[in-house]
Amino acid sequence: MSQTLAGMDVLFVAGFGPISRDTESSTAFYVQTLGLPLKPMEGNSDYLLTEEGQLAGVKHFAVWPLAQAAMSCFGEEQWPAEHPIPQGWVEYEVQDLDSATRILSEKGYRLLVANRMEPWGQTVTRLLSPEGLLTGLTITPWLRG
Repeated sequence: MSQTLAGMDVLFVAGFGPISRDTESSTAFYVQTLGLPLKPMEGNSDYLLTEEGQLAGVKHFAVWPLAQAAMSCFGEEQWPAEHPIPQGWVEYEVQDLDSATRILSEKGYRLLVANRMEPWGQTVTRLLSPEGLLTGLTITPWLRG
């Protein structure tokens, strides 16, 4: 069964993963125990990621440090106490980010970031899902193939 809301056209899951409070313990679990092909991002050794095509069925999987997620959402490394601390993140690639952002806002969702261009070239709107996942609606040019 498919439900479509005009203007909310999710194309695919752009990426997902855990949000880590401790890079060392995350590395021990995801790399040394599970054997996932994660590597530190160039210039950001605490952000552990897979290259596209290295983990079957996944476009982008990464262990995102909580301090970096907080910086991306709030401009500071401390996650604000008034928001639940997310345990994970997921991003959905959408056809029209302006429209999707407007719909979320109209439906009363509290947006943490709206239509922001990230330094790495992705445009994103972020919010916390009802389950507490840090959720992004994105335009990610290099994943659109």
